[in-house]
Amino acid sequence: MSDRTINQQPHTPHQPSHGQAHQPPPGQPHGEPQSHTPHTHAHGSEPDDFAVQIADSVESFVLAVTEVAKGDEPGSAVSLLLLEVSQLLLAGGRLGAIEDVVPEDRFEPDTGPEPDGEQLRERLAVLLAPIDVYHEVFDPYGPPEKPNAFRISDDLAGVVGELQHGLTHYREGRVSEALWWWQFSYLSNWGTTCTAVLRALQSLIAHVRLDSPIGAVPDGADTDDDGLTDEQLEQQAGDLMAAELGLGR
Repeated sequence: MSDRTINQQPHTPHQPSHGQAHQPPPGQPHGEPQSHTPHTHAHGSEPDDFAVQIADSVESFVLAVTEVAKGDEPGSAVSLLLLEVSQLLLAGGRLGAIEDVVPEDRFEPDTGPEPDGEQLRERLAVLLAPIDVYHEVFDPYGPPEKPNAFRISDDLAGVVGELQHGLTHYREGRVSEALWWWQFSYLSNWGTTCTAVLRALQSLIAHVRLDSPIGAVPDGADTDDDGLTDEQLEQQAGDLMAAELGLGR
């Protein structure tokens, strides 16, 4: 088990290391935000309706992304991911809106080795190859900065890893621990990540539906050397979305 009052700072939201479990900052027991009316749940007791609904949403997302990544239905991949990310953000919004979840124990029980998300990441990268890279401003309230390049495949695989960490607690009967983890990681990481991914997916569909060409990659953006020109990437992305939405080009 780990003492979350002395471990490392949580990962900065929207970084490639999403999938690694992160710990709260020093001096803050269990990492929960400050609140006057904590949300508690006794260990071993039956989960209430709220916990069941959140766990169902989390498990549904994990299963759906895993199925999409298999590539059996590439023509519906973007639409399905748009729906699943939207549904997960609804669950995240509910976690962010309630009072702080306070686990029964000060120490987080050991959940064992973290799942290896590399295979999921690679499958998504292949499936989404023409449209995997997108650009996002890290902090809309921070100092002005150039958009950063991210990959949908990296982000989704990382989110799945974080959610699975909480699912392990939930399945072993540590309901408050699971809810605390999902709430804390939503506020510190996967909420930001999913919001950015949702914007990217929605933008793709909007470009095709509104017959608006996808713009060229900004100068200096790190999109890896895949051997394709910006024009070829744009054409591939447009063809993929047009085929998915049943639109002729």
